[in-house]
Amino acid sequence: RRRKNRGSLRQGRPAPPEPQRRAAAVLCFTRLHTAAYPGPYLPPSRVQRTTLFLALPRLVVDQDPDREICYDSSPPPVCSSPSFSALRDKGRNPQGMEGGGGIMASAATGAMSSLLAKLAELLGEDCYQNQMQRGTRREVAFLRDELSSMNALLERLADAGAAAPLDPQTREWRDQVREMSYDVEDCVDEYMGQLRRRSGGGGGGVVGLVLGYVGRVREMVSRRGIAEQIQELRARVVEAGHRRKRYKIDAAASPSGAGVVPVDRRLPALYAELGGLVGVHGPRDELVRLLDDGEERIKVVSVVGAGGLGKTTLANQVYRNIGDRFDCKSFVSLSQNPDIGMIFRTMLSQVKKDEPELTGSGDMEQLINELRDFLQDKRYLIVIDDVWSTQAWKIIKCAFGENTCGSRIIVTTRIGTVAKSCSSPDSDLVYELKALSEDYSKMLFFRRIFGSEDKCPHQLKEVSVEIVKKCGGLPLAIITMASLLTTKSDTREEWMKVCGSIGFGLEKNSDVEEMNMILSLSYNDLPHHLRTCLLYMSMFPEDYVIKRDYLVRRWIAEGFIKVFGGRTLEEEGECYFNELINRSLIQAVDFQYDGRVYACRVHDLVLDLIVSKAVEDNFVTIVTDKRQVLRPQGKVHRLSSDCTNAENMLTCSKAVAHVRSLNMFRYSERMPPLLNFRSLRVLDLDGNEDLESCYLKDIGKLFQLRYLRIRASNNITLPEQIGELQLLVILNLLNCYDISELPSSIAKLRNLKWLLAHRVKLPNGVCNMQALESVSLVVVDYTTPVTALQELGSLTKLRSLGLDWRISDAHKDKMTYADNLVSSLGKLGTSNLRSLTLISPWSLDFLLDSWCPPPHHLQELTIKGWCLRKIPVWMASLANLTYLDIEVEVAQETVQVLADFPVLQFLKSYSNAAGPQERCLIVDNNGFPCLKKLNFVHWTNLMFLEGAMPMLEALEFQIIVHEVKTACGFGSPPDLGIRHLSALRNLAVNIYCECARVEEVEALEAAIQVAVSMLPNSPTPTLHRFREPEMLADDAEQ
Repeated sequence: RRRKNRGSLRQGRPAPPEPQRRAAAVLCFTRLHTAAYPGPYLPPSRVQRTTLFLALPRLVVDQDPDREICYDSSPPPVCSSPSFSALRDKGRNPQGMEGGGGIMASAATGAMSSLLAKLAELLGEDCYQNQMQRGTRREVAFLRDELSSMNALLERLADAGAAAPLDPQTREWRDQVREMSYDVEDCVDEYMGQLRRRSGGGGGGVVGLVLGYVGRVREMVSRRGIAEQIQELRARVVEAGHRRKRYKIDAAASPSGAGVVPVDRRLPALYAELGGLVGVHGPRDELVRLLDDGEERIKVVSVVGAGGLGKTTLANQVYRNIGDRFDCKSFVSLSQNPDIGMIFRTMLSQVKKDEPELTGSGDMEQLINELRDFLQDKRYLIVIDDVWSTQAWKIIKCAFGENTCGSRIIVTTRIGTVAKSCSSPDSDLVYELKALSEDYSKMLFFRRIFGSEDKCPHQLKEVSVEIVKKCGGLPLAIITMASLLTTKSDTREEWMKVCGSIGFGLEKNSDVEEMNMILSLSYNDLPHHLRTCLLYMSMFPEDYVIKRDYLVRRWIAEGFIKVFGGRTLEEEGECYFNELINRSLIQAVDFQYDGRVYACRVHDLVLDLIVSKAVEDNFVTIVTDKRQVLRPQGKVHRLSSDCTNAENMLTCSKAVAHVRSLNMFRYSERMPPLLNFRSLRVLDLDGNEDLESCYLKDIGKLFQLRYLRIRASNNITLPEQIGELQLLVILNLLNCYDISELPSSIAKLRNLKWLLAHRVKLPNGVCNMQALESVSLVVVDYTTPVTALQELGSLTKLRSLGLDWRISDAHKDKMTYADNLVSSLGKLGTSNLRSLTLISPWSLDFLLDSWCPPPHHLQELTIKGWCLRKIPVWMASLANLTYLDIEVEVAQETVQVLADFPVLQFLKSYSNAAGPQERCLIVDNNGFPCLKKLNFVHWTNLMFLEGAMPMLEALEFQIIVHEVKTACGFGSPPDLGIRHLSALRNLAVNIYCECARVEEVEALEAAIQVAVSMLPNSPTPTLHRFREPEMLADDAEQ
């Protein structure tokens, strides 16, 4: 070693003997080797020795052998380039999470899209360029170019596979390339993580120096390992490219000119006899009434419904029933890629059946003109079956000119938006075909197998009913299951196997394949990103009710959403969700006040289809306690576990290193530790009553984690290491009711957008979390630092906030807290705040007039727990408010203020009346112009004048019977004006019976029934009696 400056370092002491210096060097080497290669100590290899000695610092050994080794006091070199701060910021913005983010993953291309974005980032950002070696840059550039070409081919193969099955050789190449994309991305993620971590120093002092040098050693070792991985992956990419050329894979993605014309699977529906159909009479007669109404203008009625629901059968029955009433008629069926010319020729041949020699054979324009000329003065009936796009309809409708002969057109489609675009615009004639009722479903099922339900063997009745329920009223599914069961023996065990296989994609025969082909038409018509989102829903168990916002956040975390047109990721995700409902692939089960779908489920037969496709593509792996376990083909990428079975858990445990998404519906002690899931991006621990805090101890080491949701009923705590999850975007603890405080390290999560919990204390240092967009529900009490409230106002991206205010009036610093809250709310209100929830058992009257300027962007407001004396002035100015849930002392003036909100759609208001003089409140005409749902829970009566609440669809209020006659000043029974609510669909009335006579209560109920019967939608009212035992007998005196 060089001796320069060694004297000064030893402060003038003599140099130690050579043996001591050698011993110290060996000791230093051993410690560095142990730090760089954790685990049992083994003698270092030649490569390790070379790498470690290159990193050894200059050291000085004291003469005292017991003294610690002293390192050179000069700090390790740290790059001073400004690109390092940018590099650290890169780590806080995971791919696809920002407004311009692209799709990170898809079922068609694996991780290609995400991988290509990361390779482009490595090559395009100076902060990475400055650290990459020249050879590495060349390798990254090669991977980007080669994989980009393969990505385009994978997309073409996905389209080709939707039109016709790929040959086995092409499928094998496709699967290998998709798997390779995941492996390359894992390597790139590790490399980018190293570059980010390299930007940090080792700290100060001797410890900092040691850590710095150890980090450099580890970095050199891991860099060498990654370089070797890149070389291996490059070789795999090159070989995949050679196989692509050798086996002519590109040819498989090109549409072939000639091919066998497939049999139209709708033909059986066209020839079905009425006697063999079930439940068709009601829909047929209703559709006939829509068509045969005496209107002379041409009318277009759309029939919309899921595949296999019987749209073609229904249209054909109507066609047969009323076809003879028209001068001419035609029934044509389209396809996803229709030959419009052939469609027009078929129409001409059918409407001109008595003049075949006149049938046209010219170009499109000639065919359209010939049809228009022929139909101009005819009363015609046209059925256009299975329309898939508005573009096809726009061309076809050119053949139908306007006439006043009473002509009718029926269009069937699976897509809601297509149905609306086809129907007559002035009437919006869209007939939504419903599923069969349970009685009709059983009738069809038993008729197909046994002839009637009476002939069903007793041991098969229970399982038969269960199978019918799983078919969900879908005639195609019922007929398919019945046909399948005719091939099985009449034993309960055999039928139970079939029942258990529904939703797991396991039972196969020709009838099931036929049904899947029909259902697959809707799947194949989806664009790539929607296919991915639909396949992802195979991770949820059958009959699982999936909330929209929960599902959209999962899609965001997985990287399935690409933003267009300035929308946010959540808005774009909701568009995806609505499109799947629009295409009848998922079923809406609950709606919000504004008509938006709140939750959905997947039909069991659609689930069966997407499970089989997800497993075939190795997109999702499902492990359950049932006899059937879906084993993966190769590596596991997304794992859905609903199992405690030891054998199945062992199968699951063997292949978790590459899992990117884990959905655990039941916790098991046999579940592999989280440390085994090194590539995890999404972790959803759902319904885990036995989940233990110790299972989460290593969660801070899941550096790629973007989504964390925990649903546990027992007492668990989050580890402090959660602050290490720098890519975490969504933290959902809403169902962890025992978590009242978050780790202090939560403030380190600079990329966190959603912080959702059930009453946790507002974390200190929240100002560091500038990406936050949604926070709920956080507690502000006397232990909350005032600075935390002040910091809250700096979160300018916050769109949704929920606060539980627990500062009592008696608290000495109450006004300090209140002033800071008002100040922060004022700042948020002028930024992006759209939704605010305030819950408090203590007075919130300080908010009455102090919020300035008002939060004009606010759309949803909830104030609960404390009854306000009046509507605040600032609240009355909220022109964008659509949702209001408030406790307020109600008076006629209050009703008038509420009625003036221009776009309010939902109102829930409750408290006692302001005084005895306010026992009947009147809603006058033009009040509440946009209100759709009203829940008015007050000890007062409510009356509606003509023209009030023109859009109200749902109403719940209460009537105090012994006061309503006097208070409202009308006769007996009183007229409450319910008959004026022309849009009403749902009515619930709580009738307070105390001190009222029985005949008065009965007369009031009868009057409500009469008023409701006069409404256009004929709602069925729900009437609840309260304090019924306190009613007066008929002969009692008031």
